[in-house]
Amino acid sequence: MSVPENFDHSRFGLLTDLIDDAGYQRSVDRFRSCGIVLPTFAQLADPSSIPDGIRSRLADIDRDAADPLNLFRVHWYNDLHGGIVDVPEHVVLPTELTGVEAPIIVAFGNRFPMIGAHKVLAAYACLAPRIVTGQFDPTVHRAIWPSTGNYARGGVAISTLMESRGVAVLPENMSRERFEWLDRWIADPDDVIRTTGSESNVKEIYDACDELSLDPGNFIFNQFTEFANHVGHHEVTGRALEHIYEHNRDRRPGLRLAAFVAASGSSGTLAAGERLKSDHGARIVAVEALECPTMLNNGFGEHNIQGIGDKHIPLIHNVTNTDVIVAISDRSCDELGVVFNTDAGRAVLADAHGVDPGIIDQLGHLGLSSICNVLASIKTARTLDLGPEDAIVTVATDGAEMYGSERESMAAGRYAGGFGSGEATEAIAEHLTGADTQDVEVLDDFGRDRIFNLGYFTWVEQQGVEFEDFEARRQQSFWKQVQGLAPAWDSMIDEFNAQTGVSTD
Repeated sequence: MSVPENFDHSRFGLLTDLIDDAGYQRSVDRFRSCGIVLPTFAQLADPSSIPDGIRSRLADIDRDAADPLNLFRVHWYNDLHGGIVDVPEHVVLPTELTGVEAPIIVAFGNRFPMIGAHKVLAAYACLAPRIVTGQFDPTVHRAIWPSTGNYARGGVAISTLMESRGVAVLPENMSRERFEWLDRWIADPDDVIRTTGSESNVKEIYDACDELSLDPGNFIFNQFTEFANHVGHHEVTGRALEHIYEHNRDRRPGLRLAAFVAASGSSGTLAAGERLKSDHGARIVAVEALECPTMLNNGFGEHNIQGIGDKHIPLIHNVTNTDVIVAISDRSCDELGVVFNTDAGRAVLADAHGVDPGIIDQLGHLGLSSICNVLASIKTARTLDLGPEDAIVTVATDGAEMYGSERESMAAGRYAGGFGSGEATEAIAEHLTGADTQDVEVLDDFGRDRIFNLGYFTWVEQQGVEFEDFEARRQQSFWKQVQGLAPAWDSMIDEFNAQTGVSTD
């Protein structure tokens, strides 16, 4: 069975035609008056194609400023200081650290502007097409960004740059750093909505959005259902990671791309794997928390690997093209976060394991979900028996700077007696070099269908998605149609920019 050619993607908000002339014109007028230019997906995938005038002006703009020019930094080719690099910054983790022969290549998400996380790309990918098709009117709508943290921050940042009002919806128990950032960017306290619970309480976020949606002035950008999130990562993240892999292959002829690993979260990032699988044969590995193993065991419990969600299968997860699922404990991420960010931990890595100091320095750029992705990559390498020519590519969603408060909690709790070489050695042995092949499932068609079917309860029974729309996602023809939307949106972005007349010189 394939998806009919006339399948109505508009039910997912996937439009390539203008639907509201008046709203569109108001958006054009606002962007003209504020001097806002929108980058295309192609430009974000290849920043060398950004107009020279914009690139030169960016040199004088702080990477974290609320300046619309920073829309042209929403890509993987930044350094930490706002400059553009030829190859996205990454680290190749060696056997001395991982205990496996397969090189694990980690792309750094904290190079993204404003929020220091790649979720700002997902937010842009969701908002820009809605503006150029006339669905979202910044003079009328509030952009509602439900998230467990980084996507909400990214949405607020993108909304601000587009002279729109952004509202963050996130659980009250997320890291303190997330709320401190929101305090700096949001003037009206009512635009930060704290829902009950923590990372595991996604339904409570949905419930808050259901209530907000009763106001026609609120436009909900639910990252778990926004297929533009998938498109953005397929076009931008997928091409960037492909570039990283090819760069390493050029330096090491014969290197093949064996797998792409990413935490499920909203499943947007997993879309990068679709390109890597299509072009290079990489297996797609989806990761979740062991404390709430939704894909492995139907979801229960609670975890704290902030940014990976749980208890549901995102609507935008192409489950029937996923090859492996892995579960990682949040304790392993918490404890290794301490190891990577303390003198005692770094000393053990250097002295006992012989890890290069340069590599150790890079480990400080790994947030909790980033560590989760690394550990899942190690388990994948062991499970698939990968060798030195089998590269794994993964992403560091955000950096350790977002979790200082979590490390403070560890210092006051588990490590109240201090954290020295003994504690570091124990954590490394248990969680890093001791990573095994438990809590891994290599999927066959039955396993894929089982996980796909789990989504029925969230989306059809609970959230009211039409069964036909839910079921269409089982077919790869549906996803190919979705992934082909970016060129049409780019044409509409070019036309929108032409209408505003804002100079790129």
